[in-house]
Amino acid sequence: MATPKSLTVVQMLPALDMGGVEKGTLELARFLVENGHRSIVIADGGRMVSDLLTCGSEYFSWDVGAKRITTLRWIRRVRRLLVDVDADILHLRSRLPAWIGYLAWRGLPAQHRPRLVTTVHGPYSVGRYSAVMMYGERVIAISNTIREYIIKNYPFVDASRIRIIHRGVDRRQYPYNYLPQQAWIDEWRRSFPGLENKFLVTLPARITRWKGQQDFVLIIARLKTLGLPVHGLIVGGPHRRRKGFLEELQTDVRHRGLENDITFTGHRQDLRDIMAVSDVVLSLAKEPEAFGRTTLEALAIGKPVAGYDHGGVAEQLAAIFPSGCVALNDIDGMVRLLAQWYERSPLVPREIPFTRQKMLNDTLAVYTELLPNGSP
Repeated sequence: MATPKSLTVVQMLPALDMGGVEKGTLELARFLVENGHRSIVIADGGRMVSDLLTCGSEYFSWDVGAKRITTLRWIRRVRRLLVDVDADILHLRSRLPAWIGYLAWRGLPAQHRPRLVTTVHGPYSVGRYSAVMMYGERVIAISNTIREYIIKNYPFVDASRIRIIHRGVDRRQYPYNYLPQQAWIDEWRRSFPGLENKFLVTLPARITRWKGQQDFVLIIARLKTLGLPVHGLIVGGPHRRRKGFLEELQTDVRHRGLENDITFTGHRQDLRDIMAVSDVVLSLAKEPEAFGRTTLEALAIGKPVAGYDHGGVAEQLAAIFPSGCVALNDIDGMVRLLAQWYERSPLVPREIPFTRQKMLNDTLAVYTELLPNGSP
């Protein structure tokens, strides 16, 4: 085994496309390499692979997240890899790859196993399939909400094994009072000329029924009846199998006569810039979010966030901006709050407790506490 000063860490997940799990994996890989450790990631391709390789991490393109019987062939390959690289830590981040990794790990003699860490990124459906995420010698919960989910649904987990490590924002990428470059602003104005001098309210979320777009349409409609010069932005696209819900939303917007008051931007890569030119960012998820990076990023750049008071978003608001909390499904309360903010925009605190550096340092601390010479 390597000493805690030079670790070999293997992370496993289905793929390296866009998403919170994938972004966290890449951030950790880069951090490990920058601090003199060896990073290895097992995943099946994706848009982030080039970034992973650029940062100096090693990568194995294995489809450990494919839902077919042949995926079991990777168990032996993963087991051999763990031995060949003399892995110190095996970090499992998603359920099917976690089963492959766990079975590979369990098949090794105890004295030759790396230490096992899992991260529970969300409130998975409760059952044996999801239980593998609780098998880590340390189980990382990304919020207090997720810690409560683990304790409630998996009583076999000793609470002393759980470590809460909130997701964090990079303050260099999301500085307070961030402003887009002028070229972006000019292009934005050309693309969306009807937004000038409007009170811009943005809902950044994948278009799916539980993310709250239906509530958003109601809120914009109610603000219009109050005479406010409001414009709503729905930023995000539907899953290819969920386009029917997008059509349903667009029909609702037309029936309410809001075609000129709500814009569907589709999926965008420039969300930071869009939030920066918005007056308010909303979180209207009907089910509790595990944590929610987008709302944290909005708060980091100083944008007021109003969100339903549950899940990880409620944790963020309670810690940073409690005036943004609104009771779940309280459309009237949300409308009243936004009307107040239109009259007088609230000030968001400059400092936030949820930073990327803290997240990475805390993760490394979990690794080292498991090793013989680590810090308890």
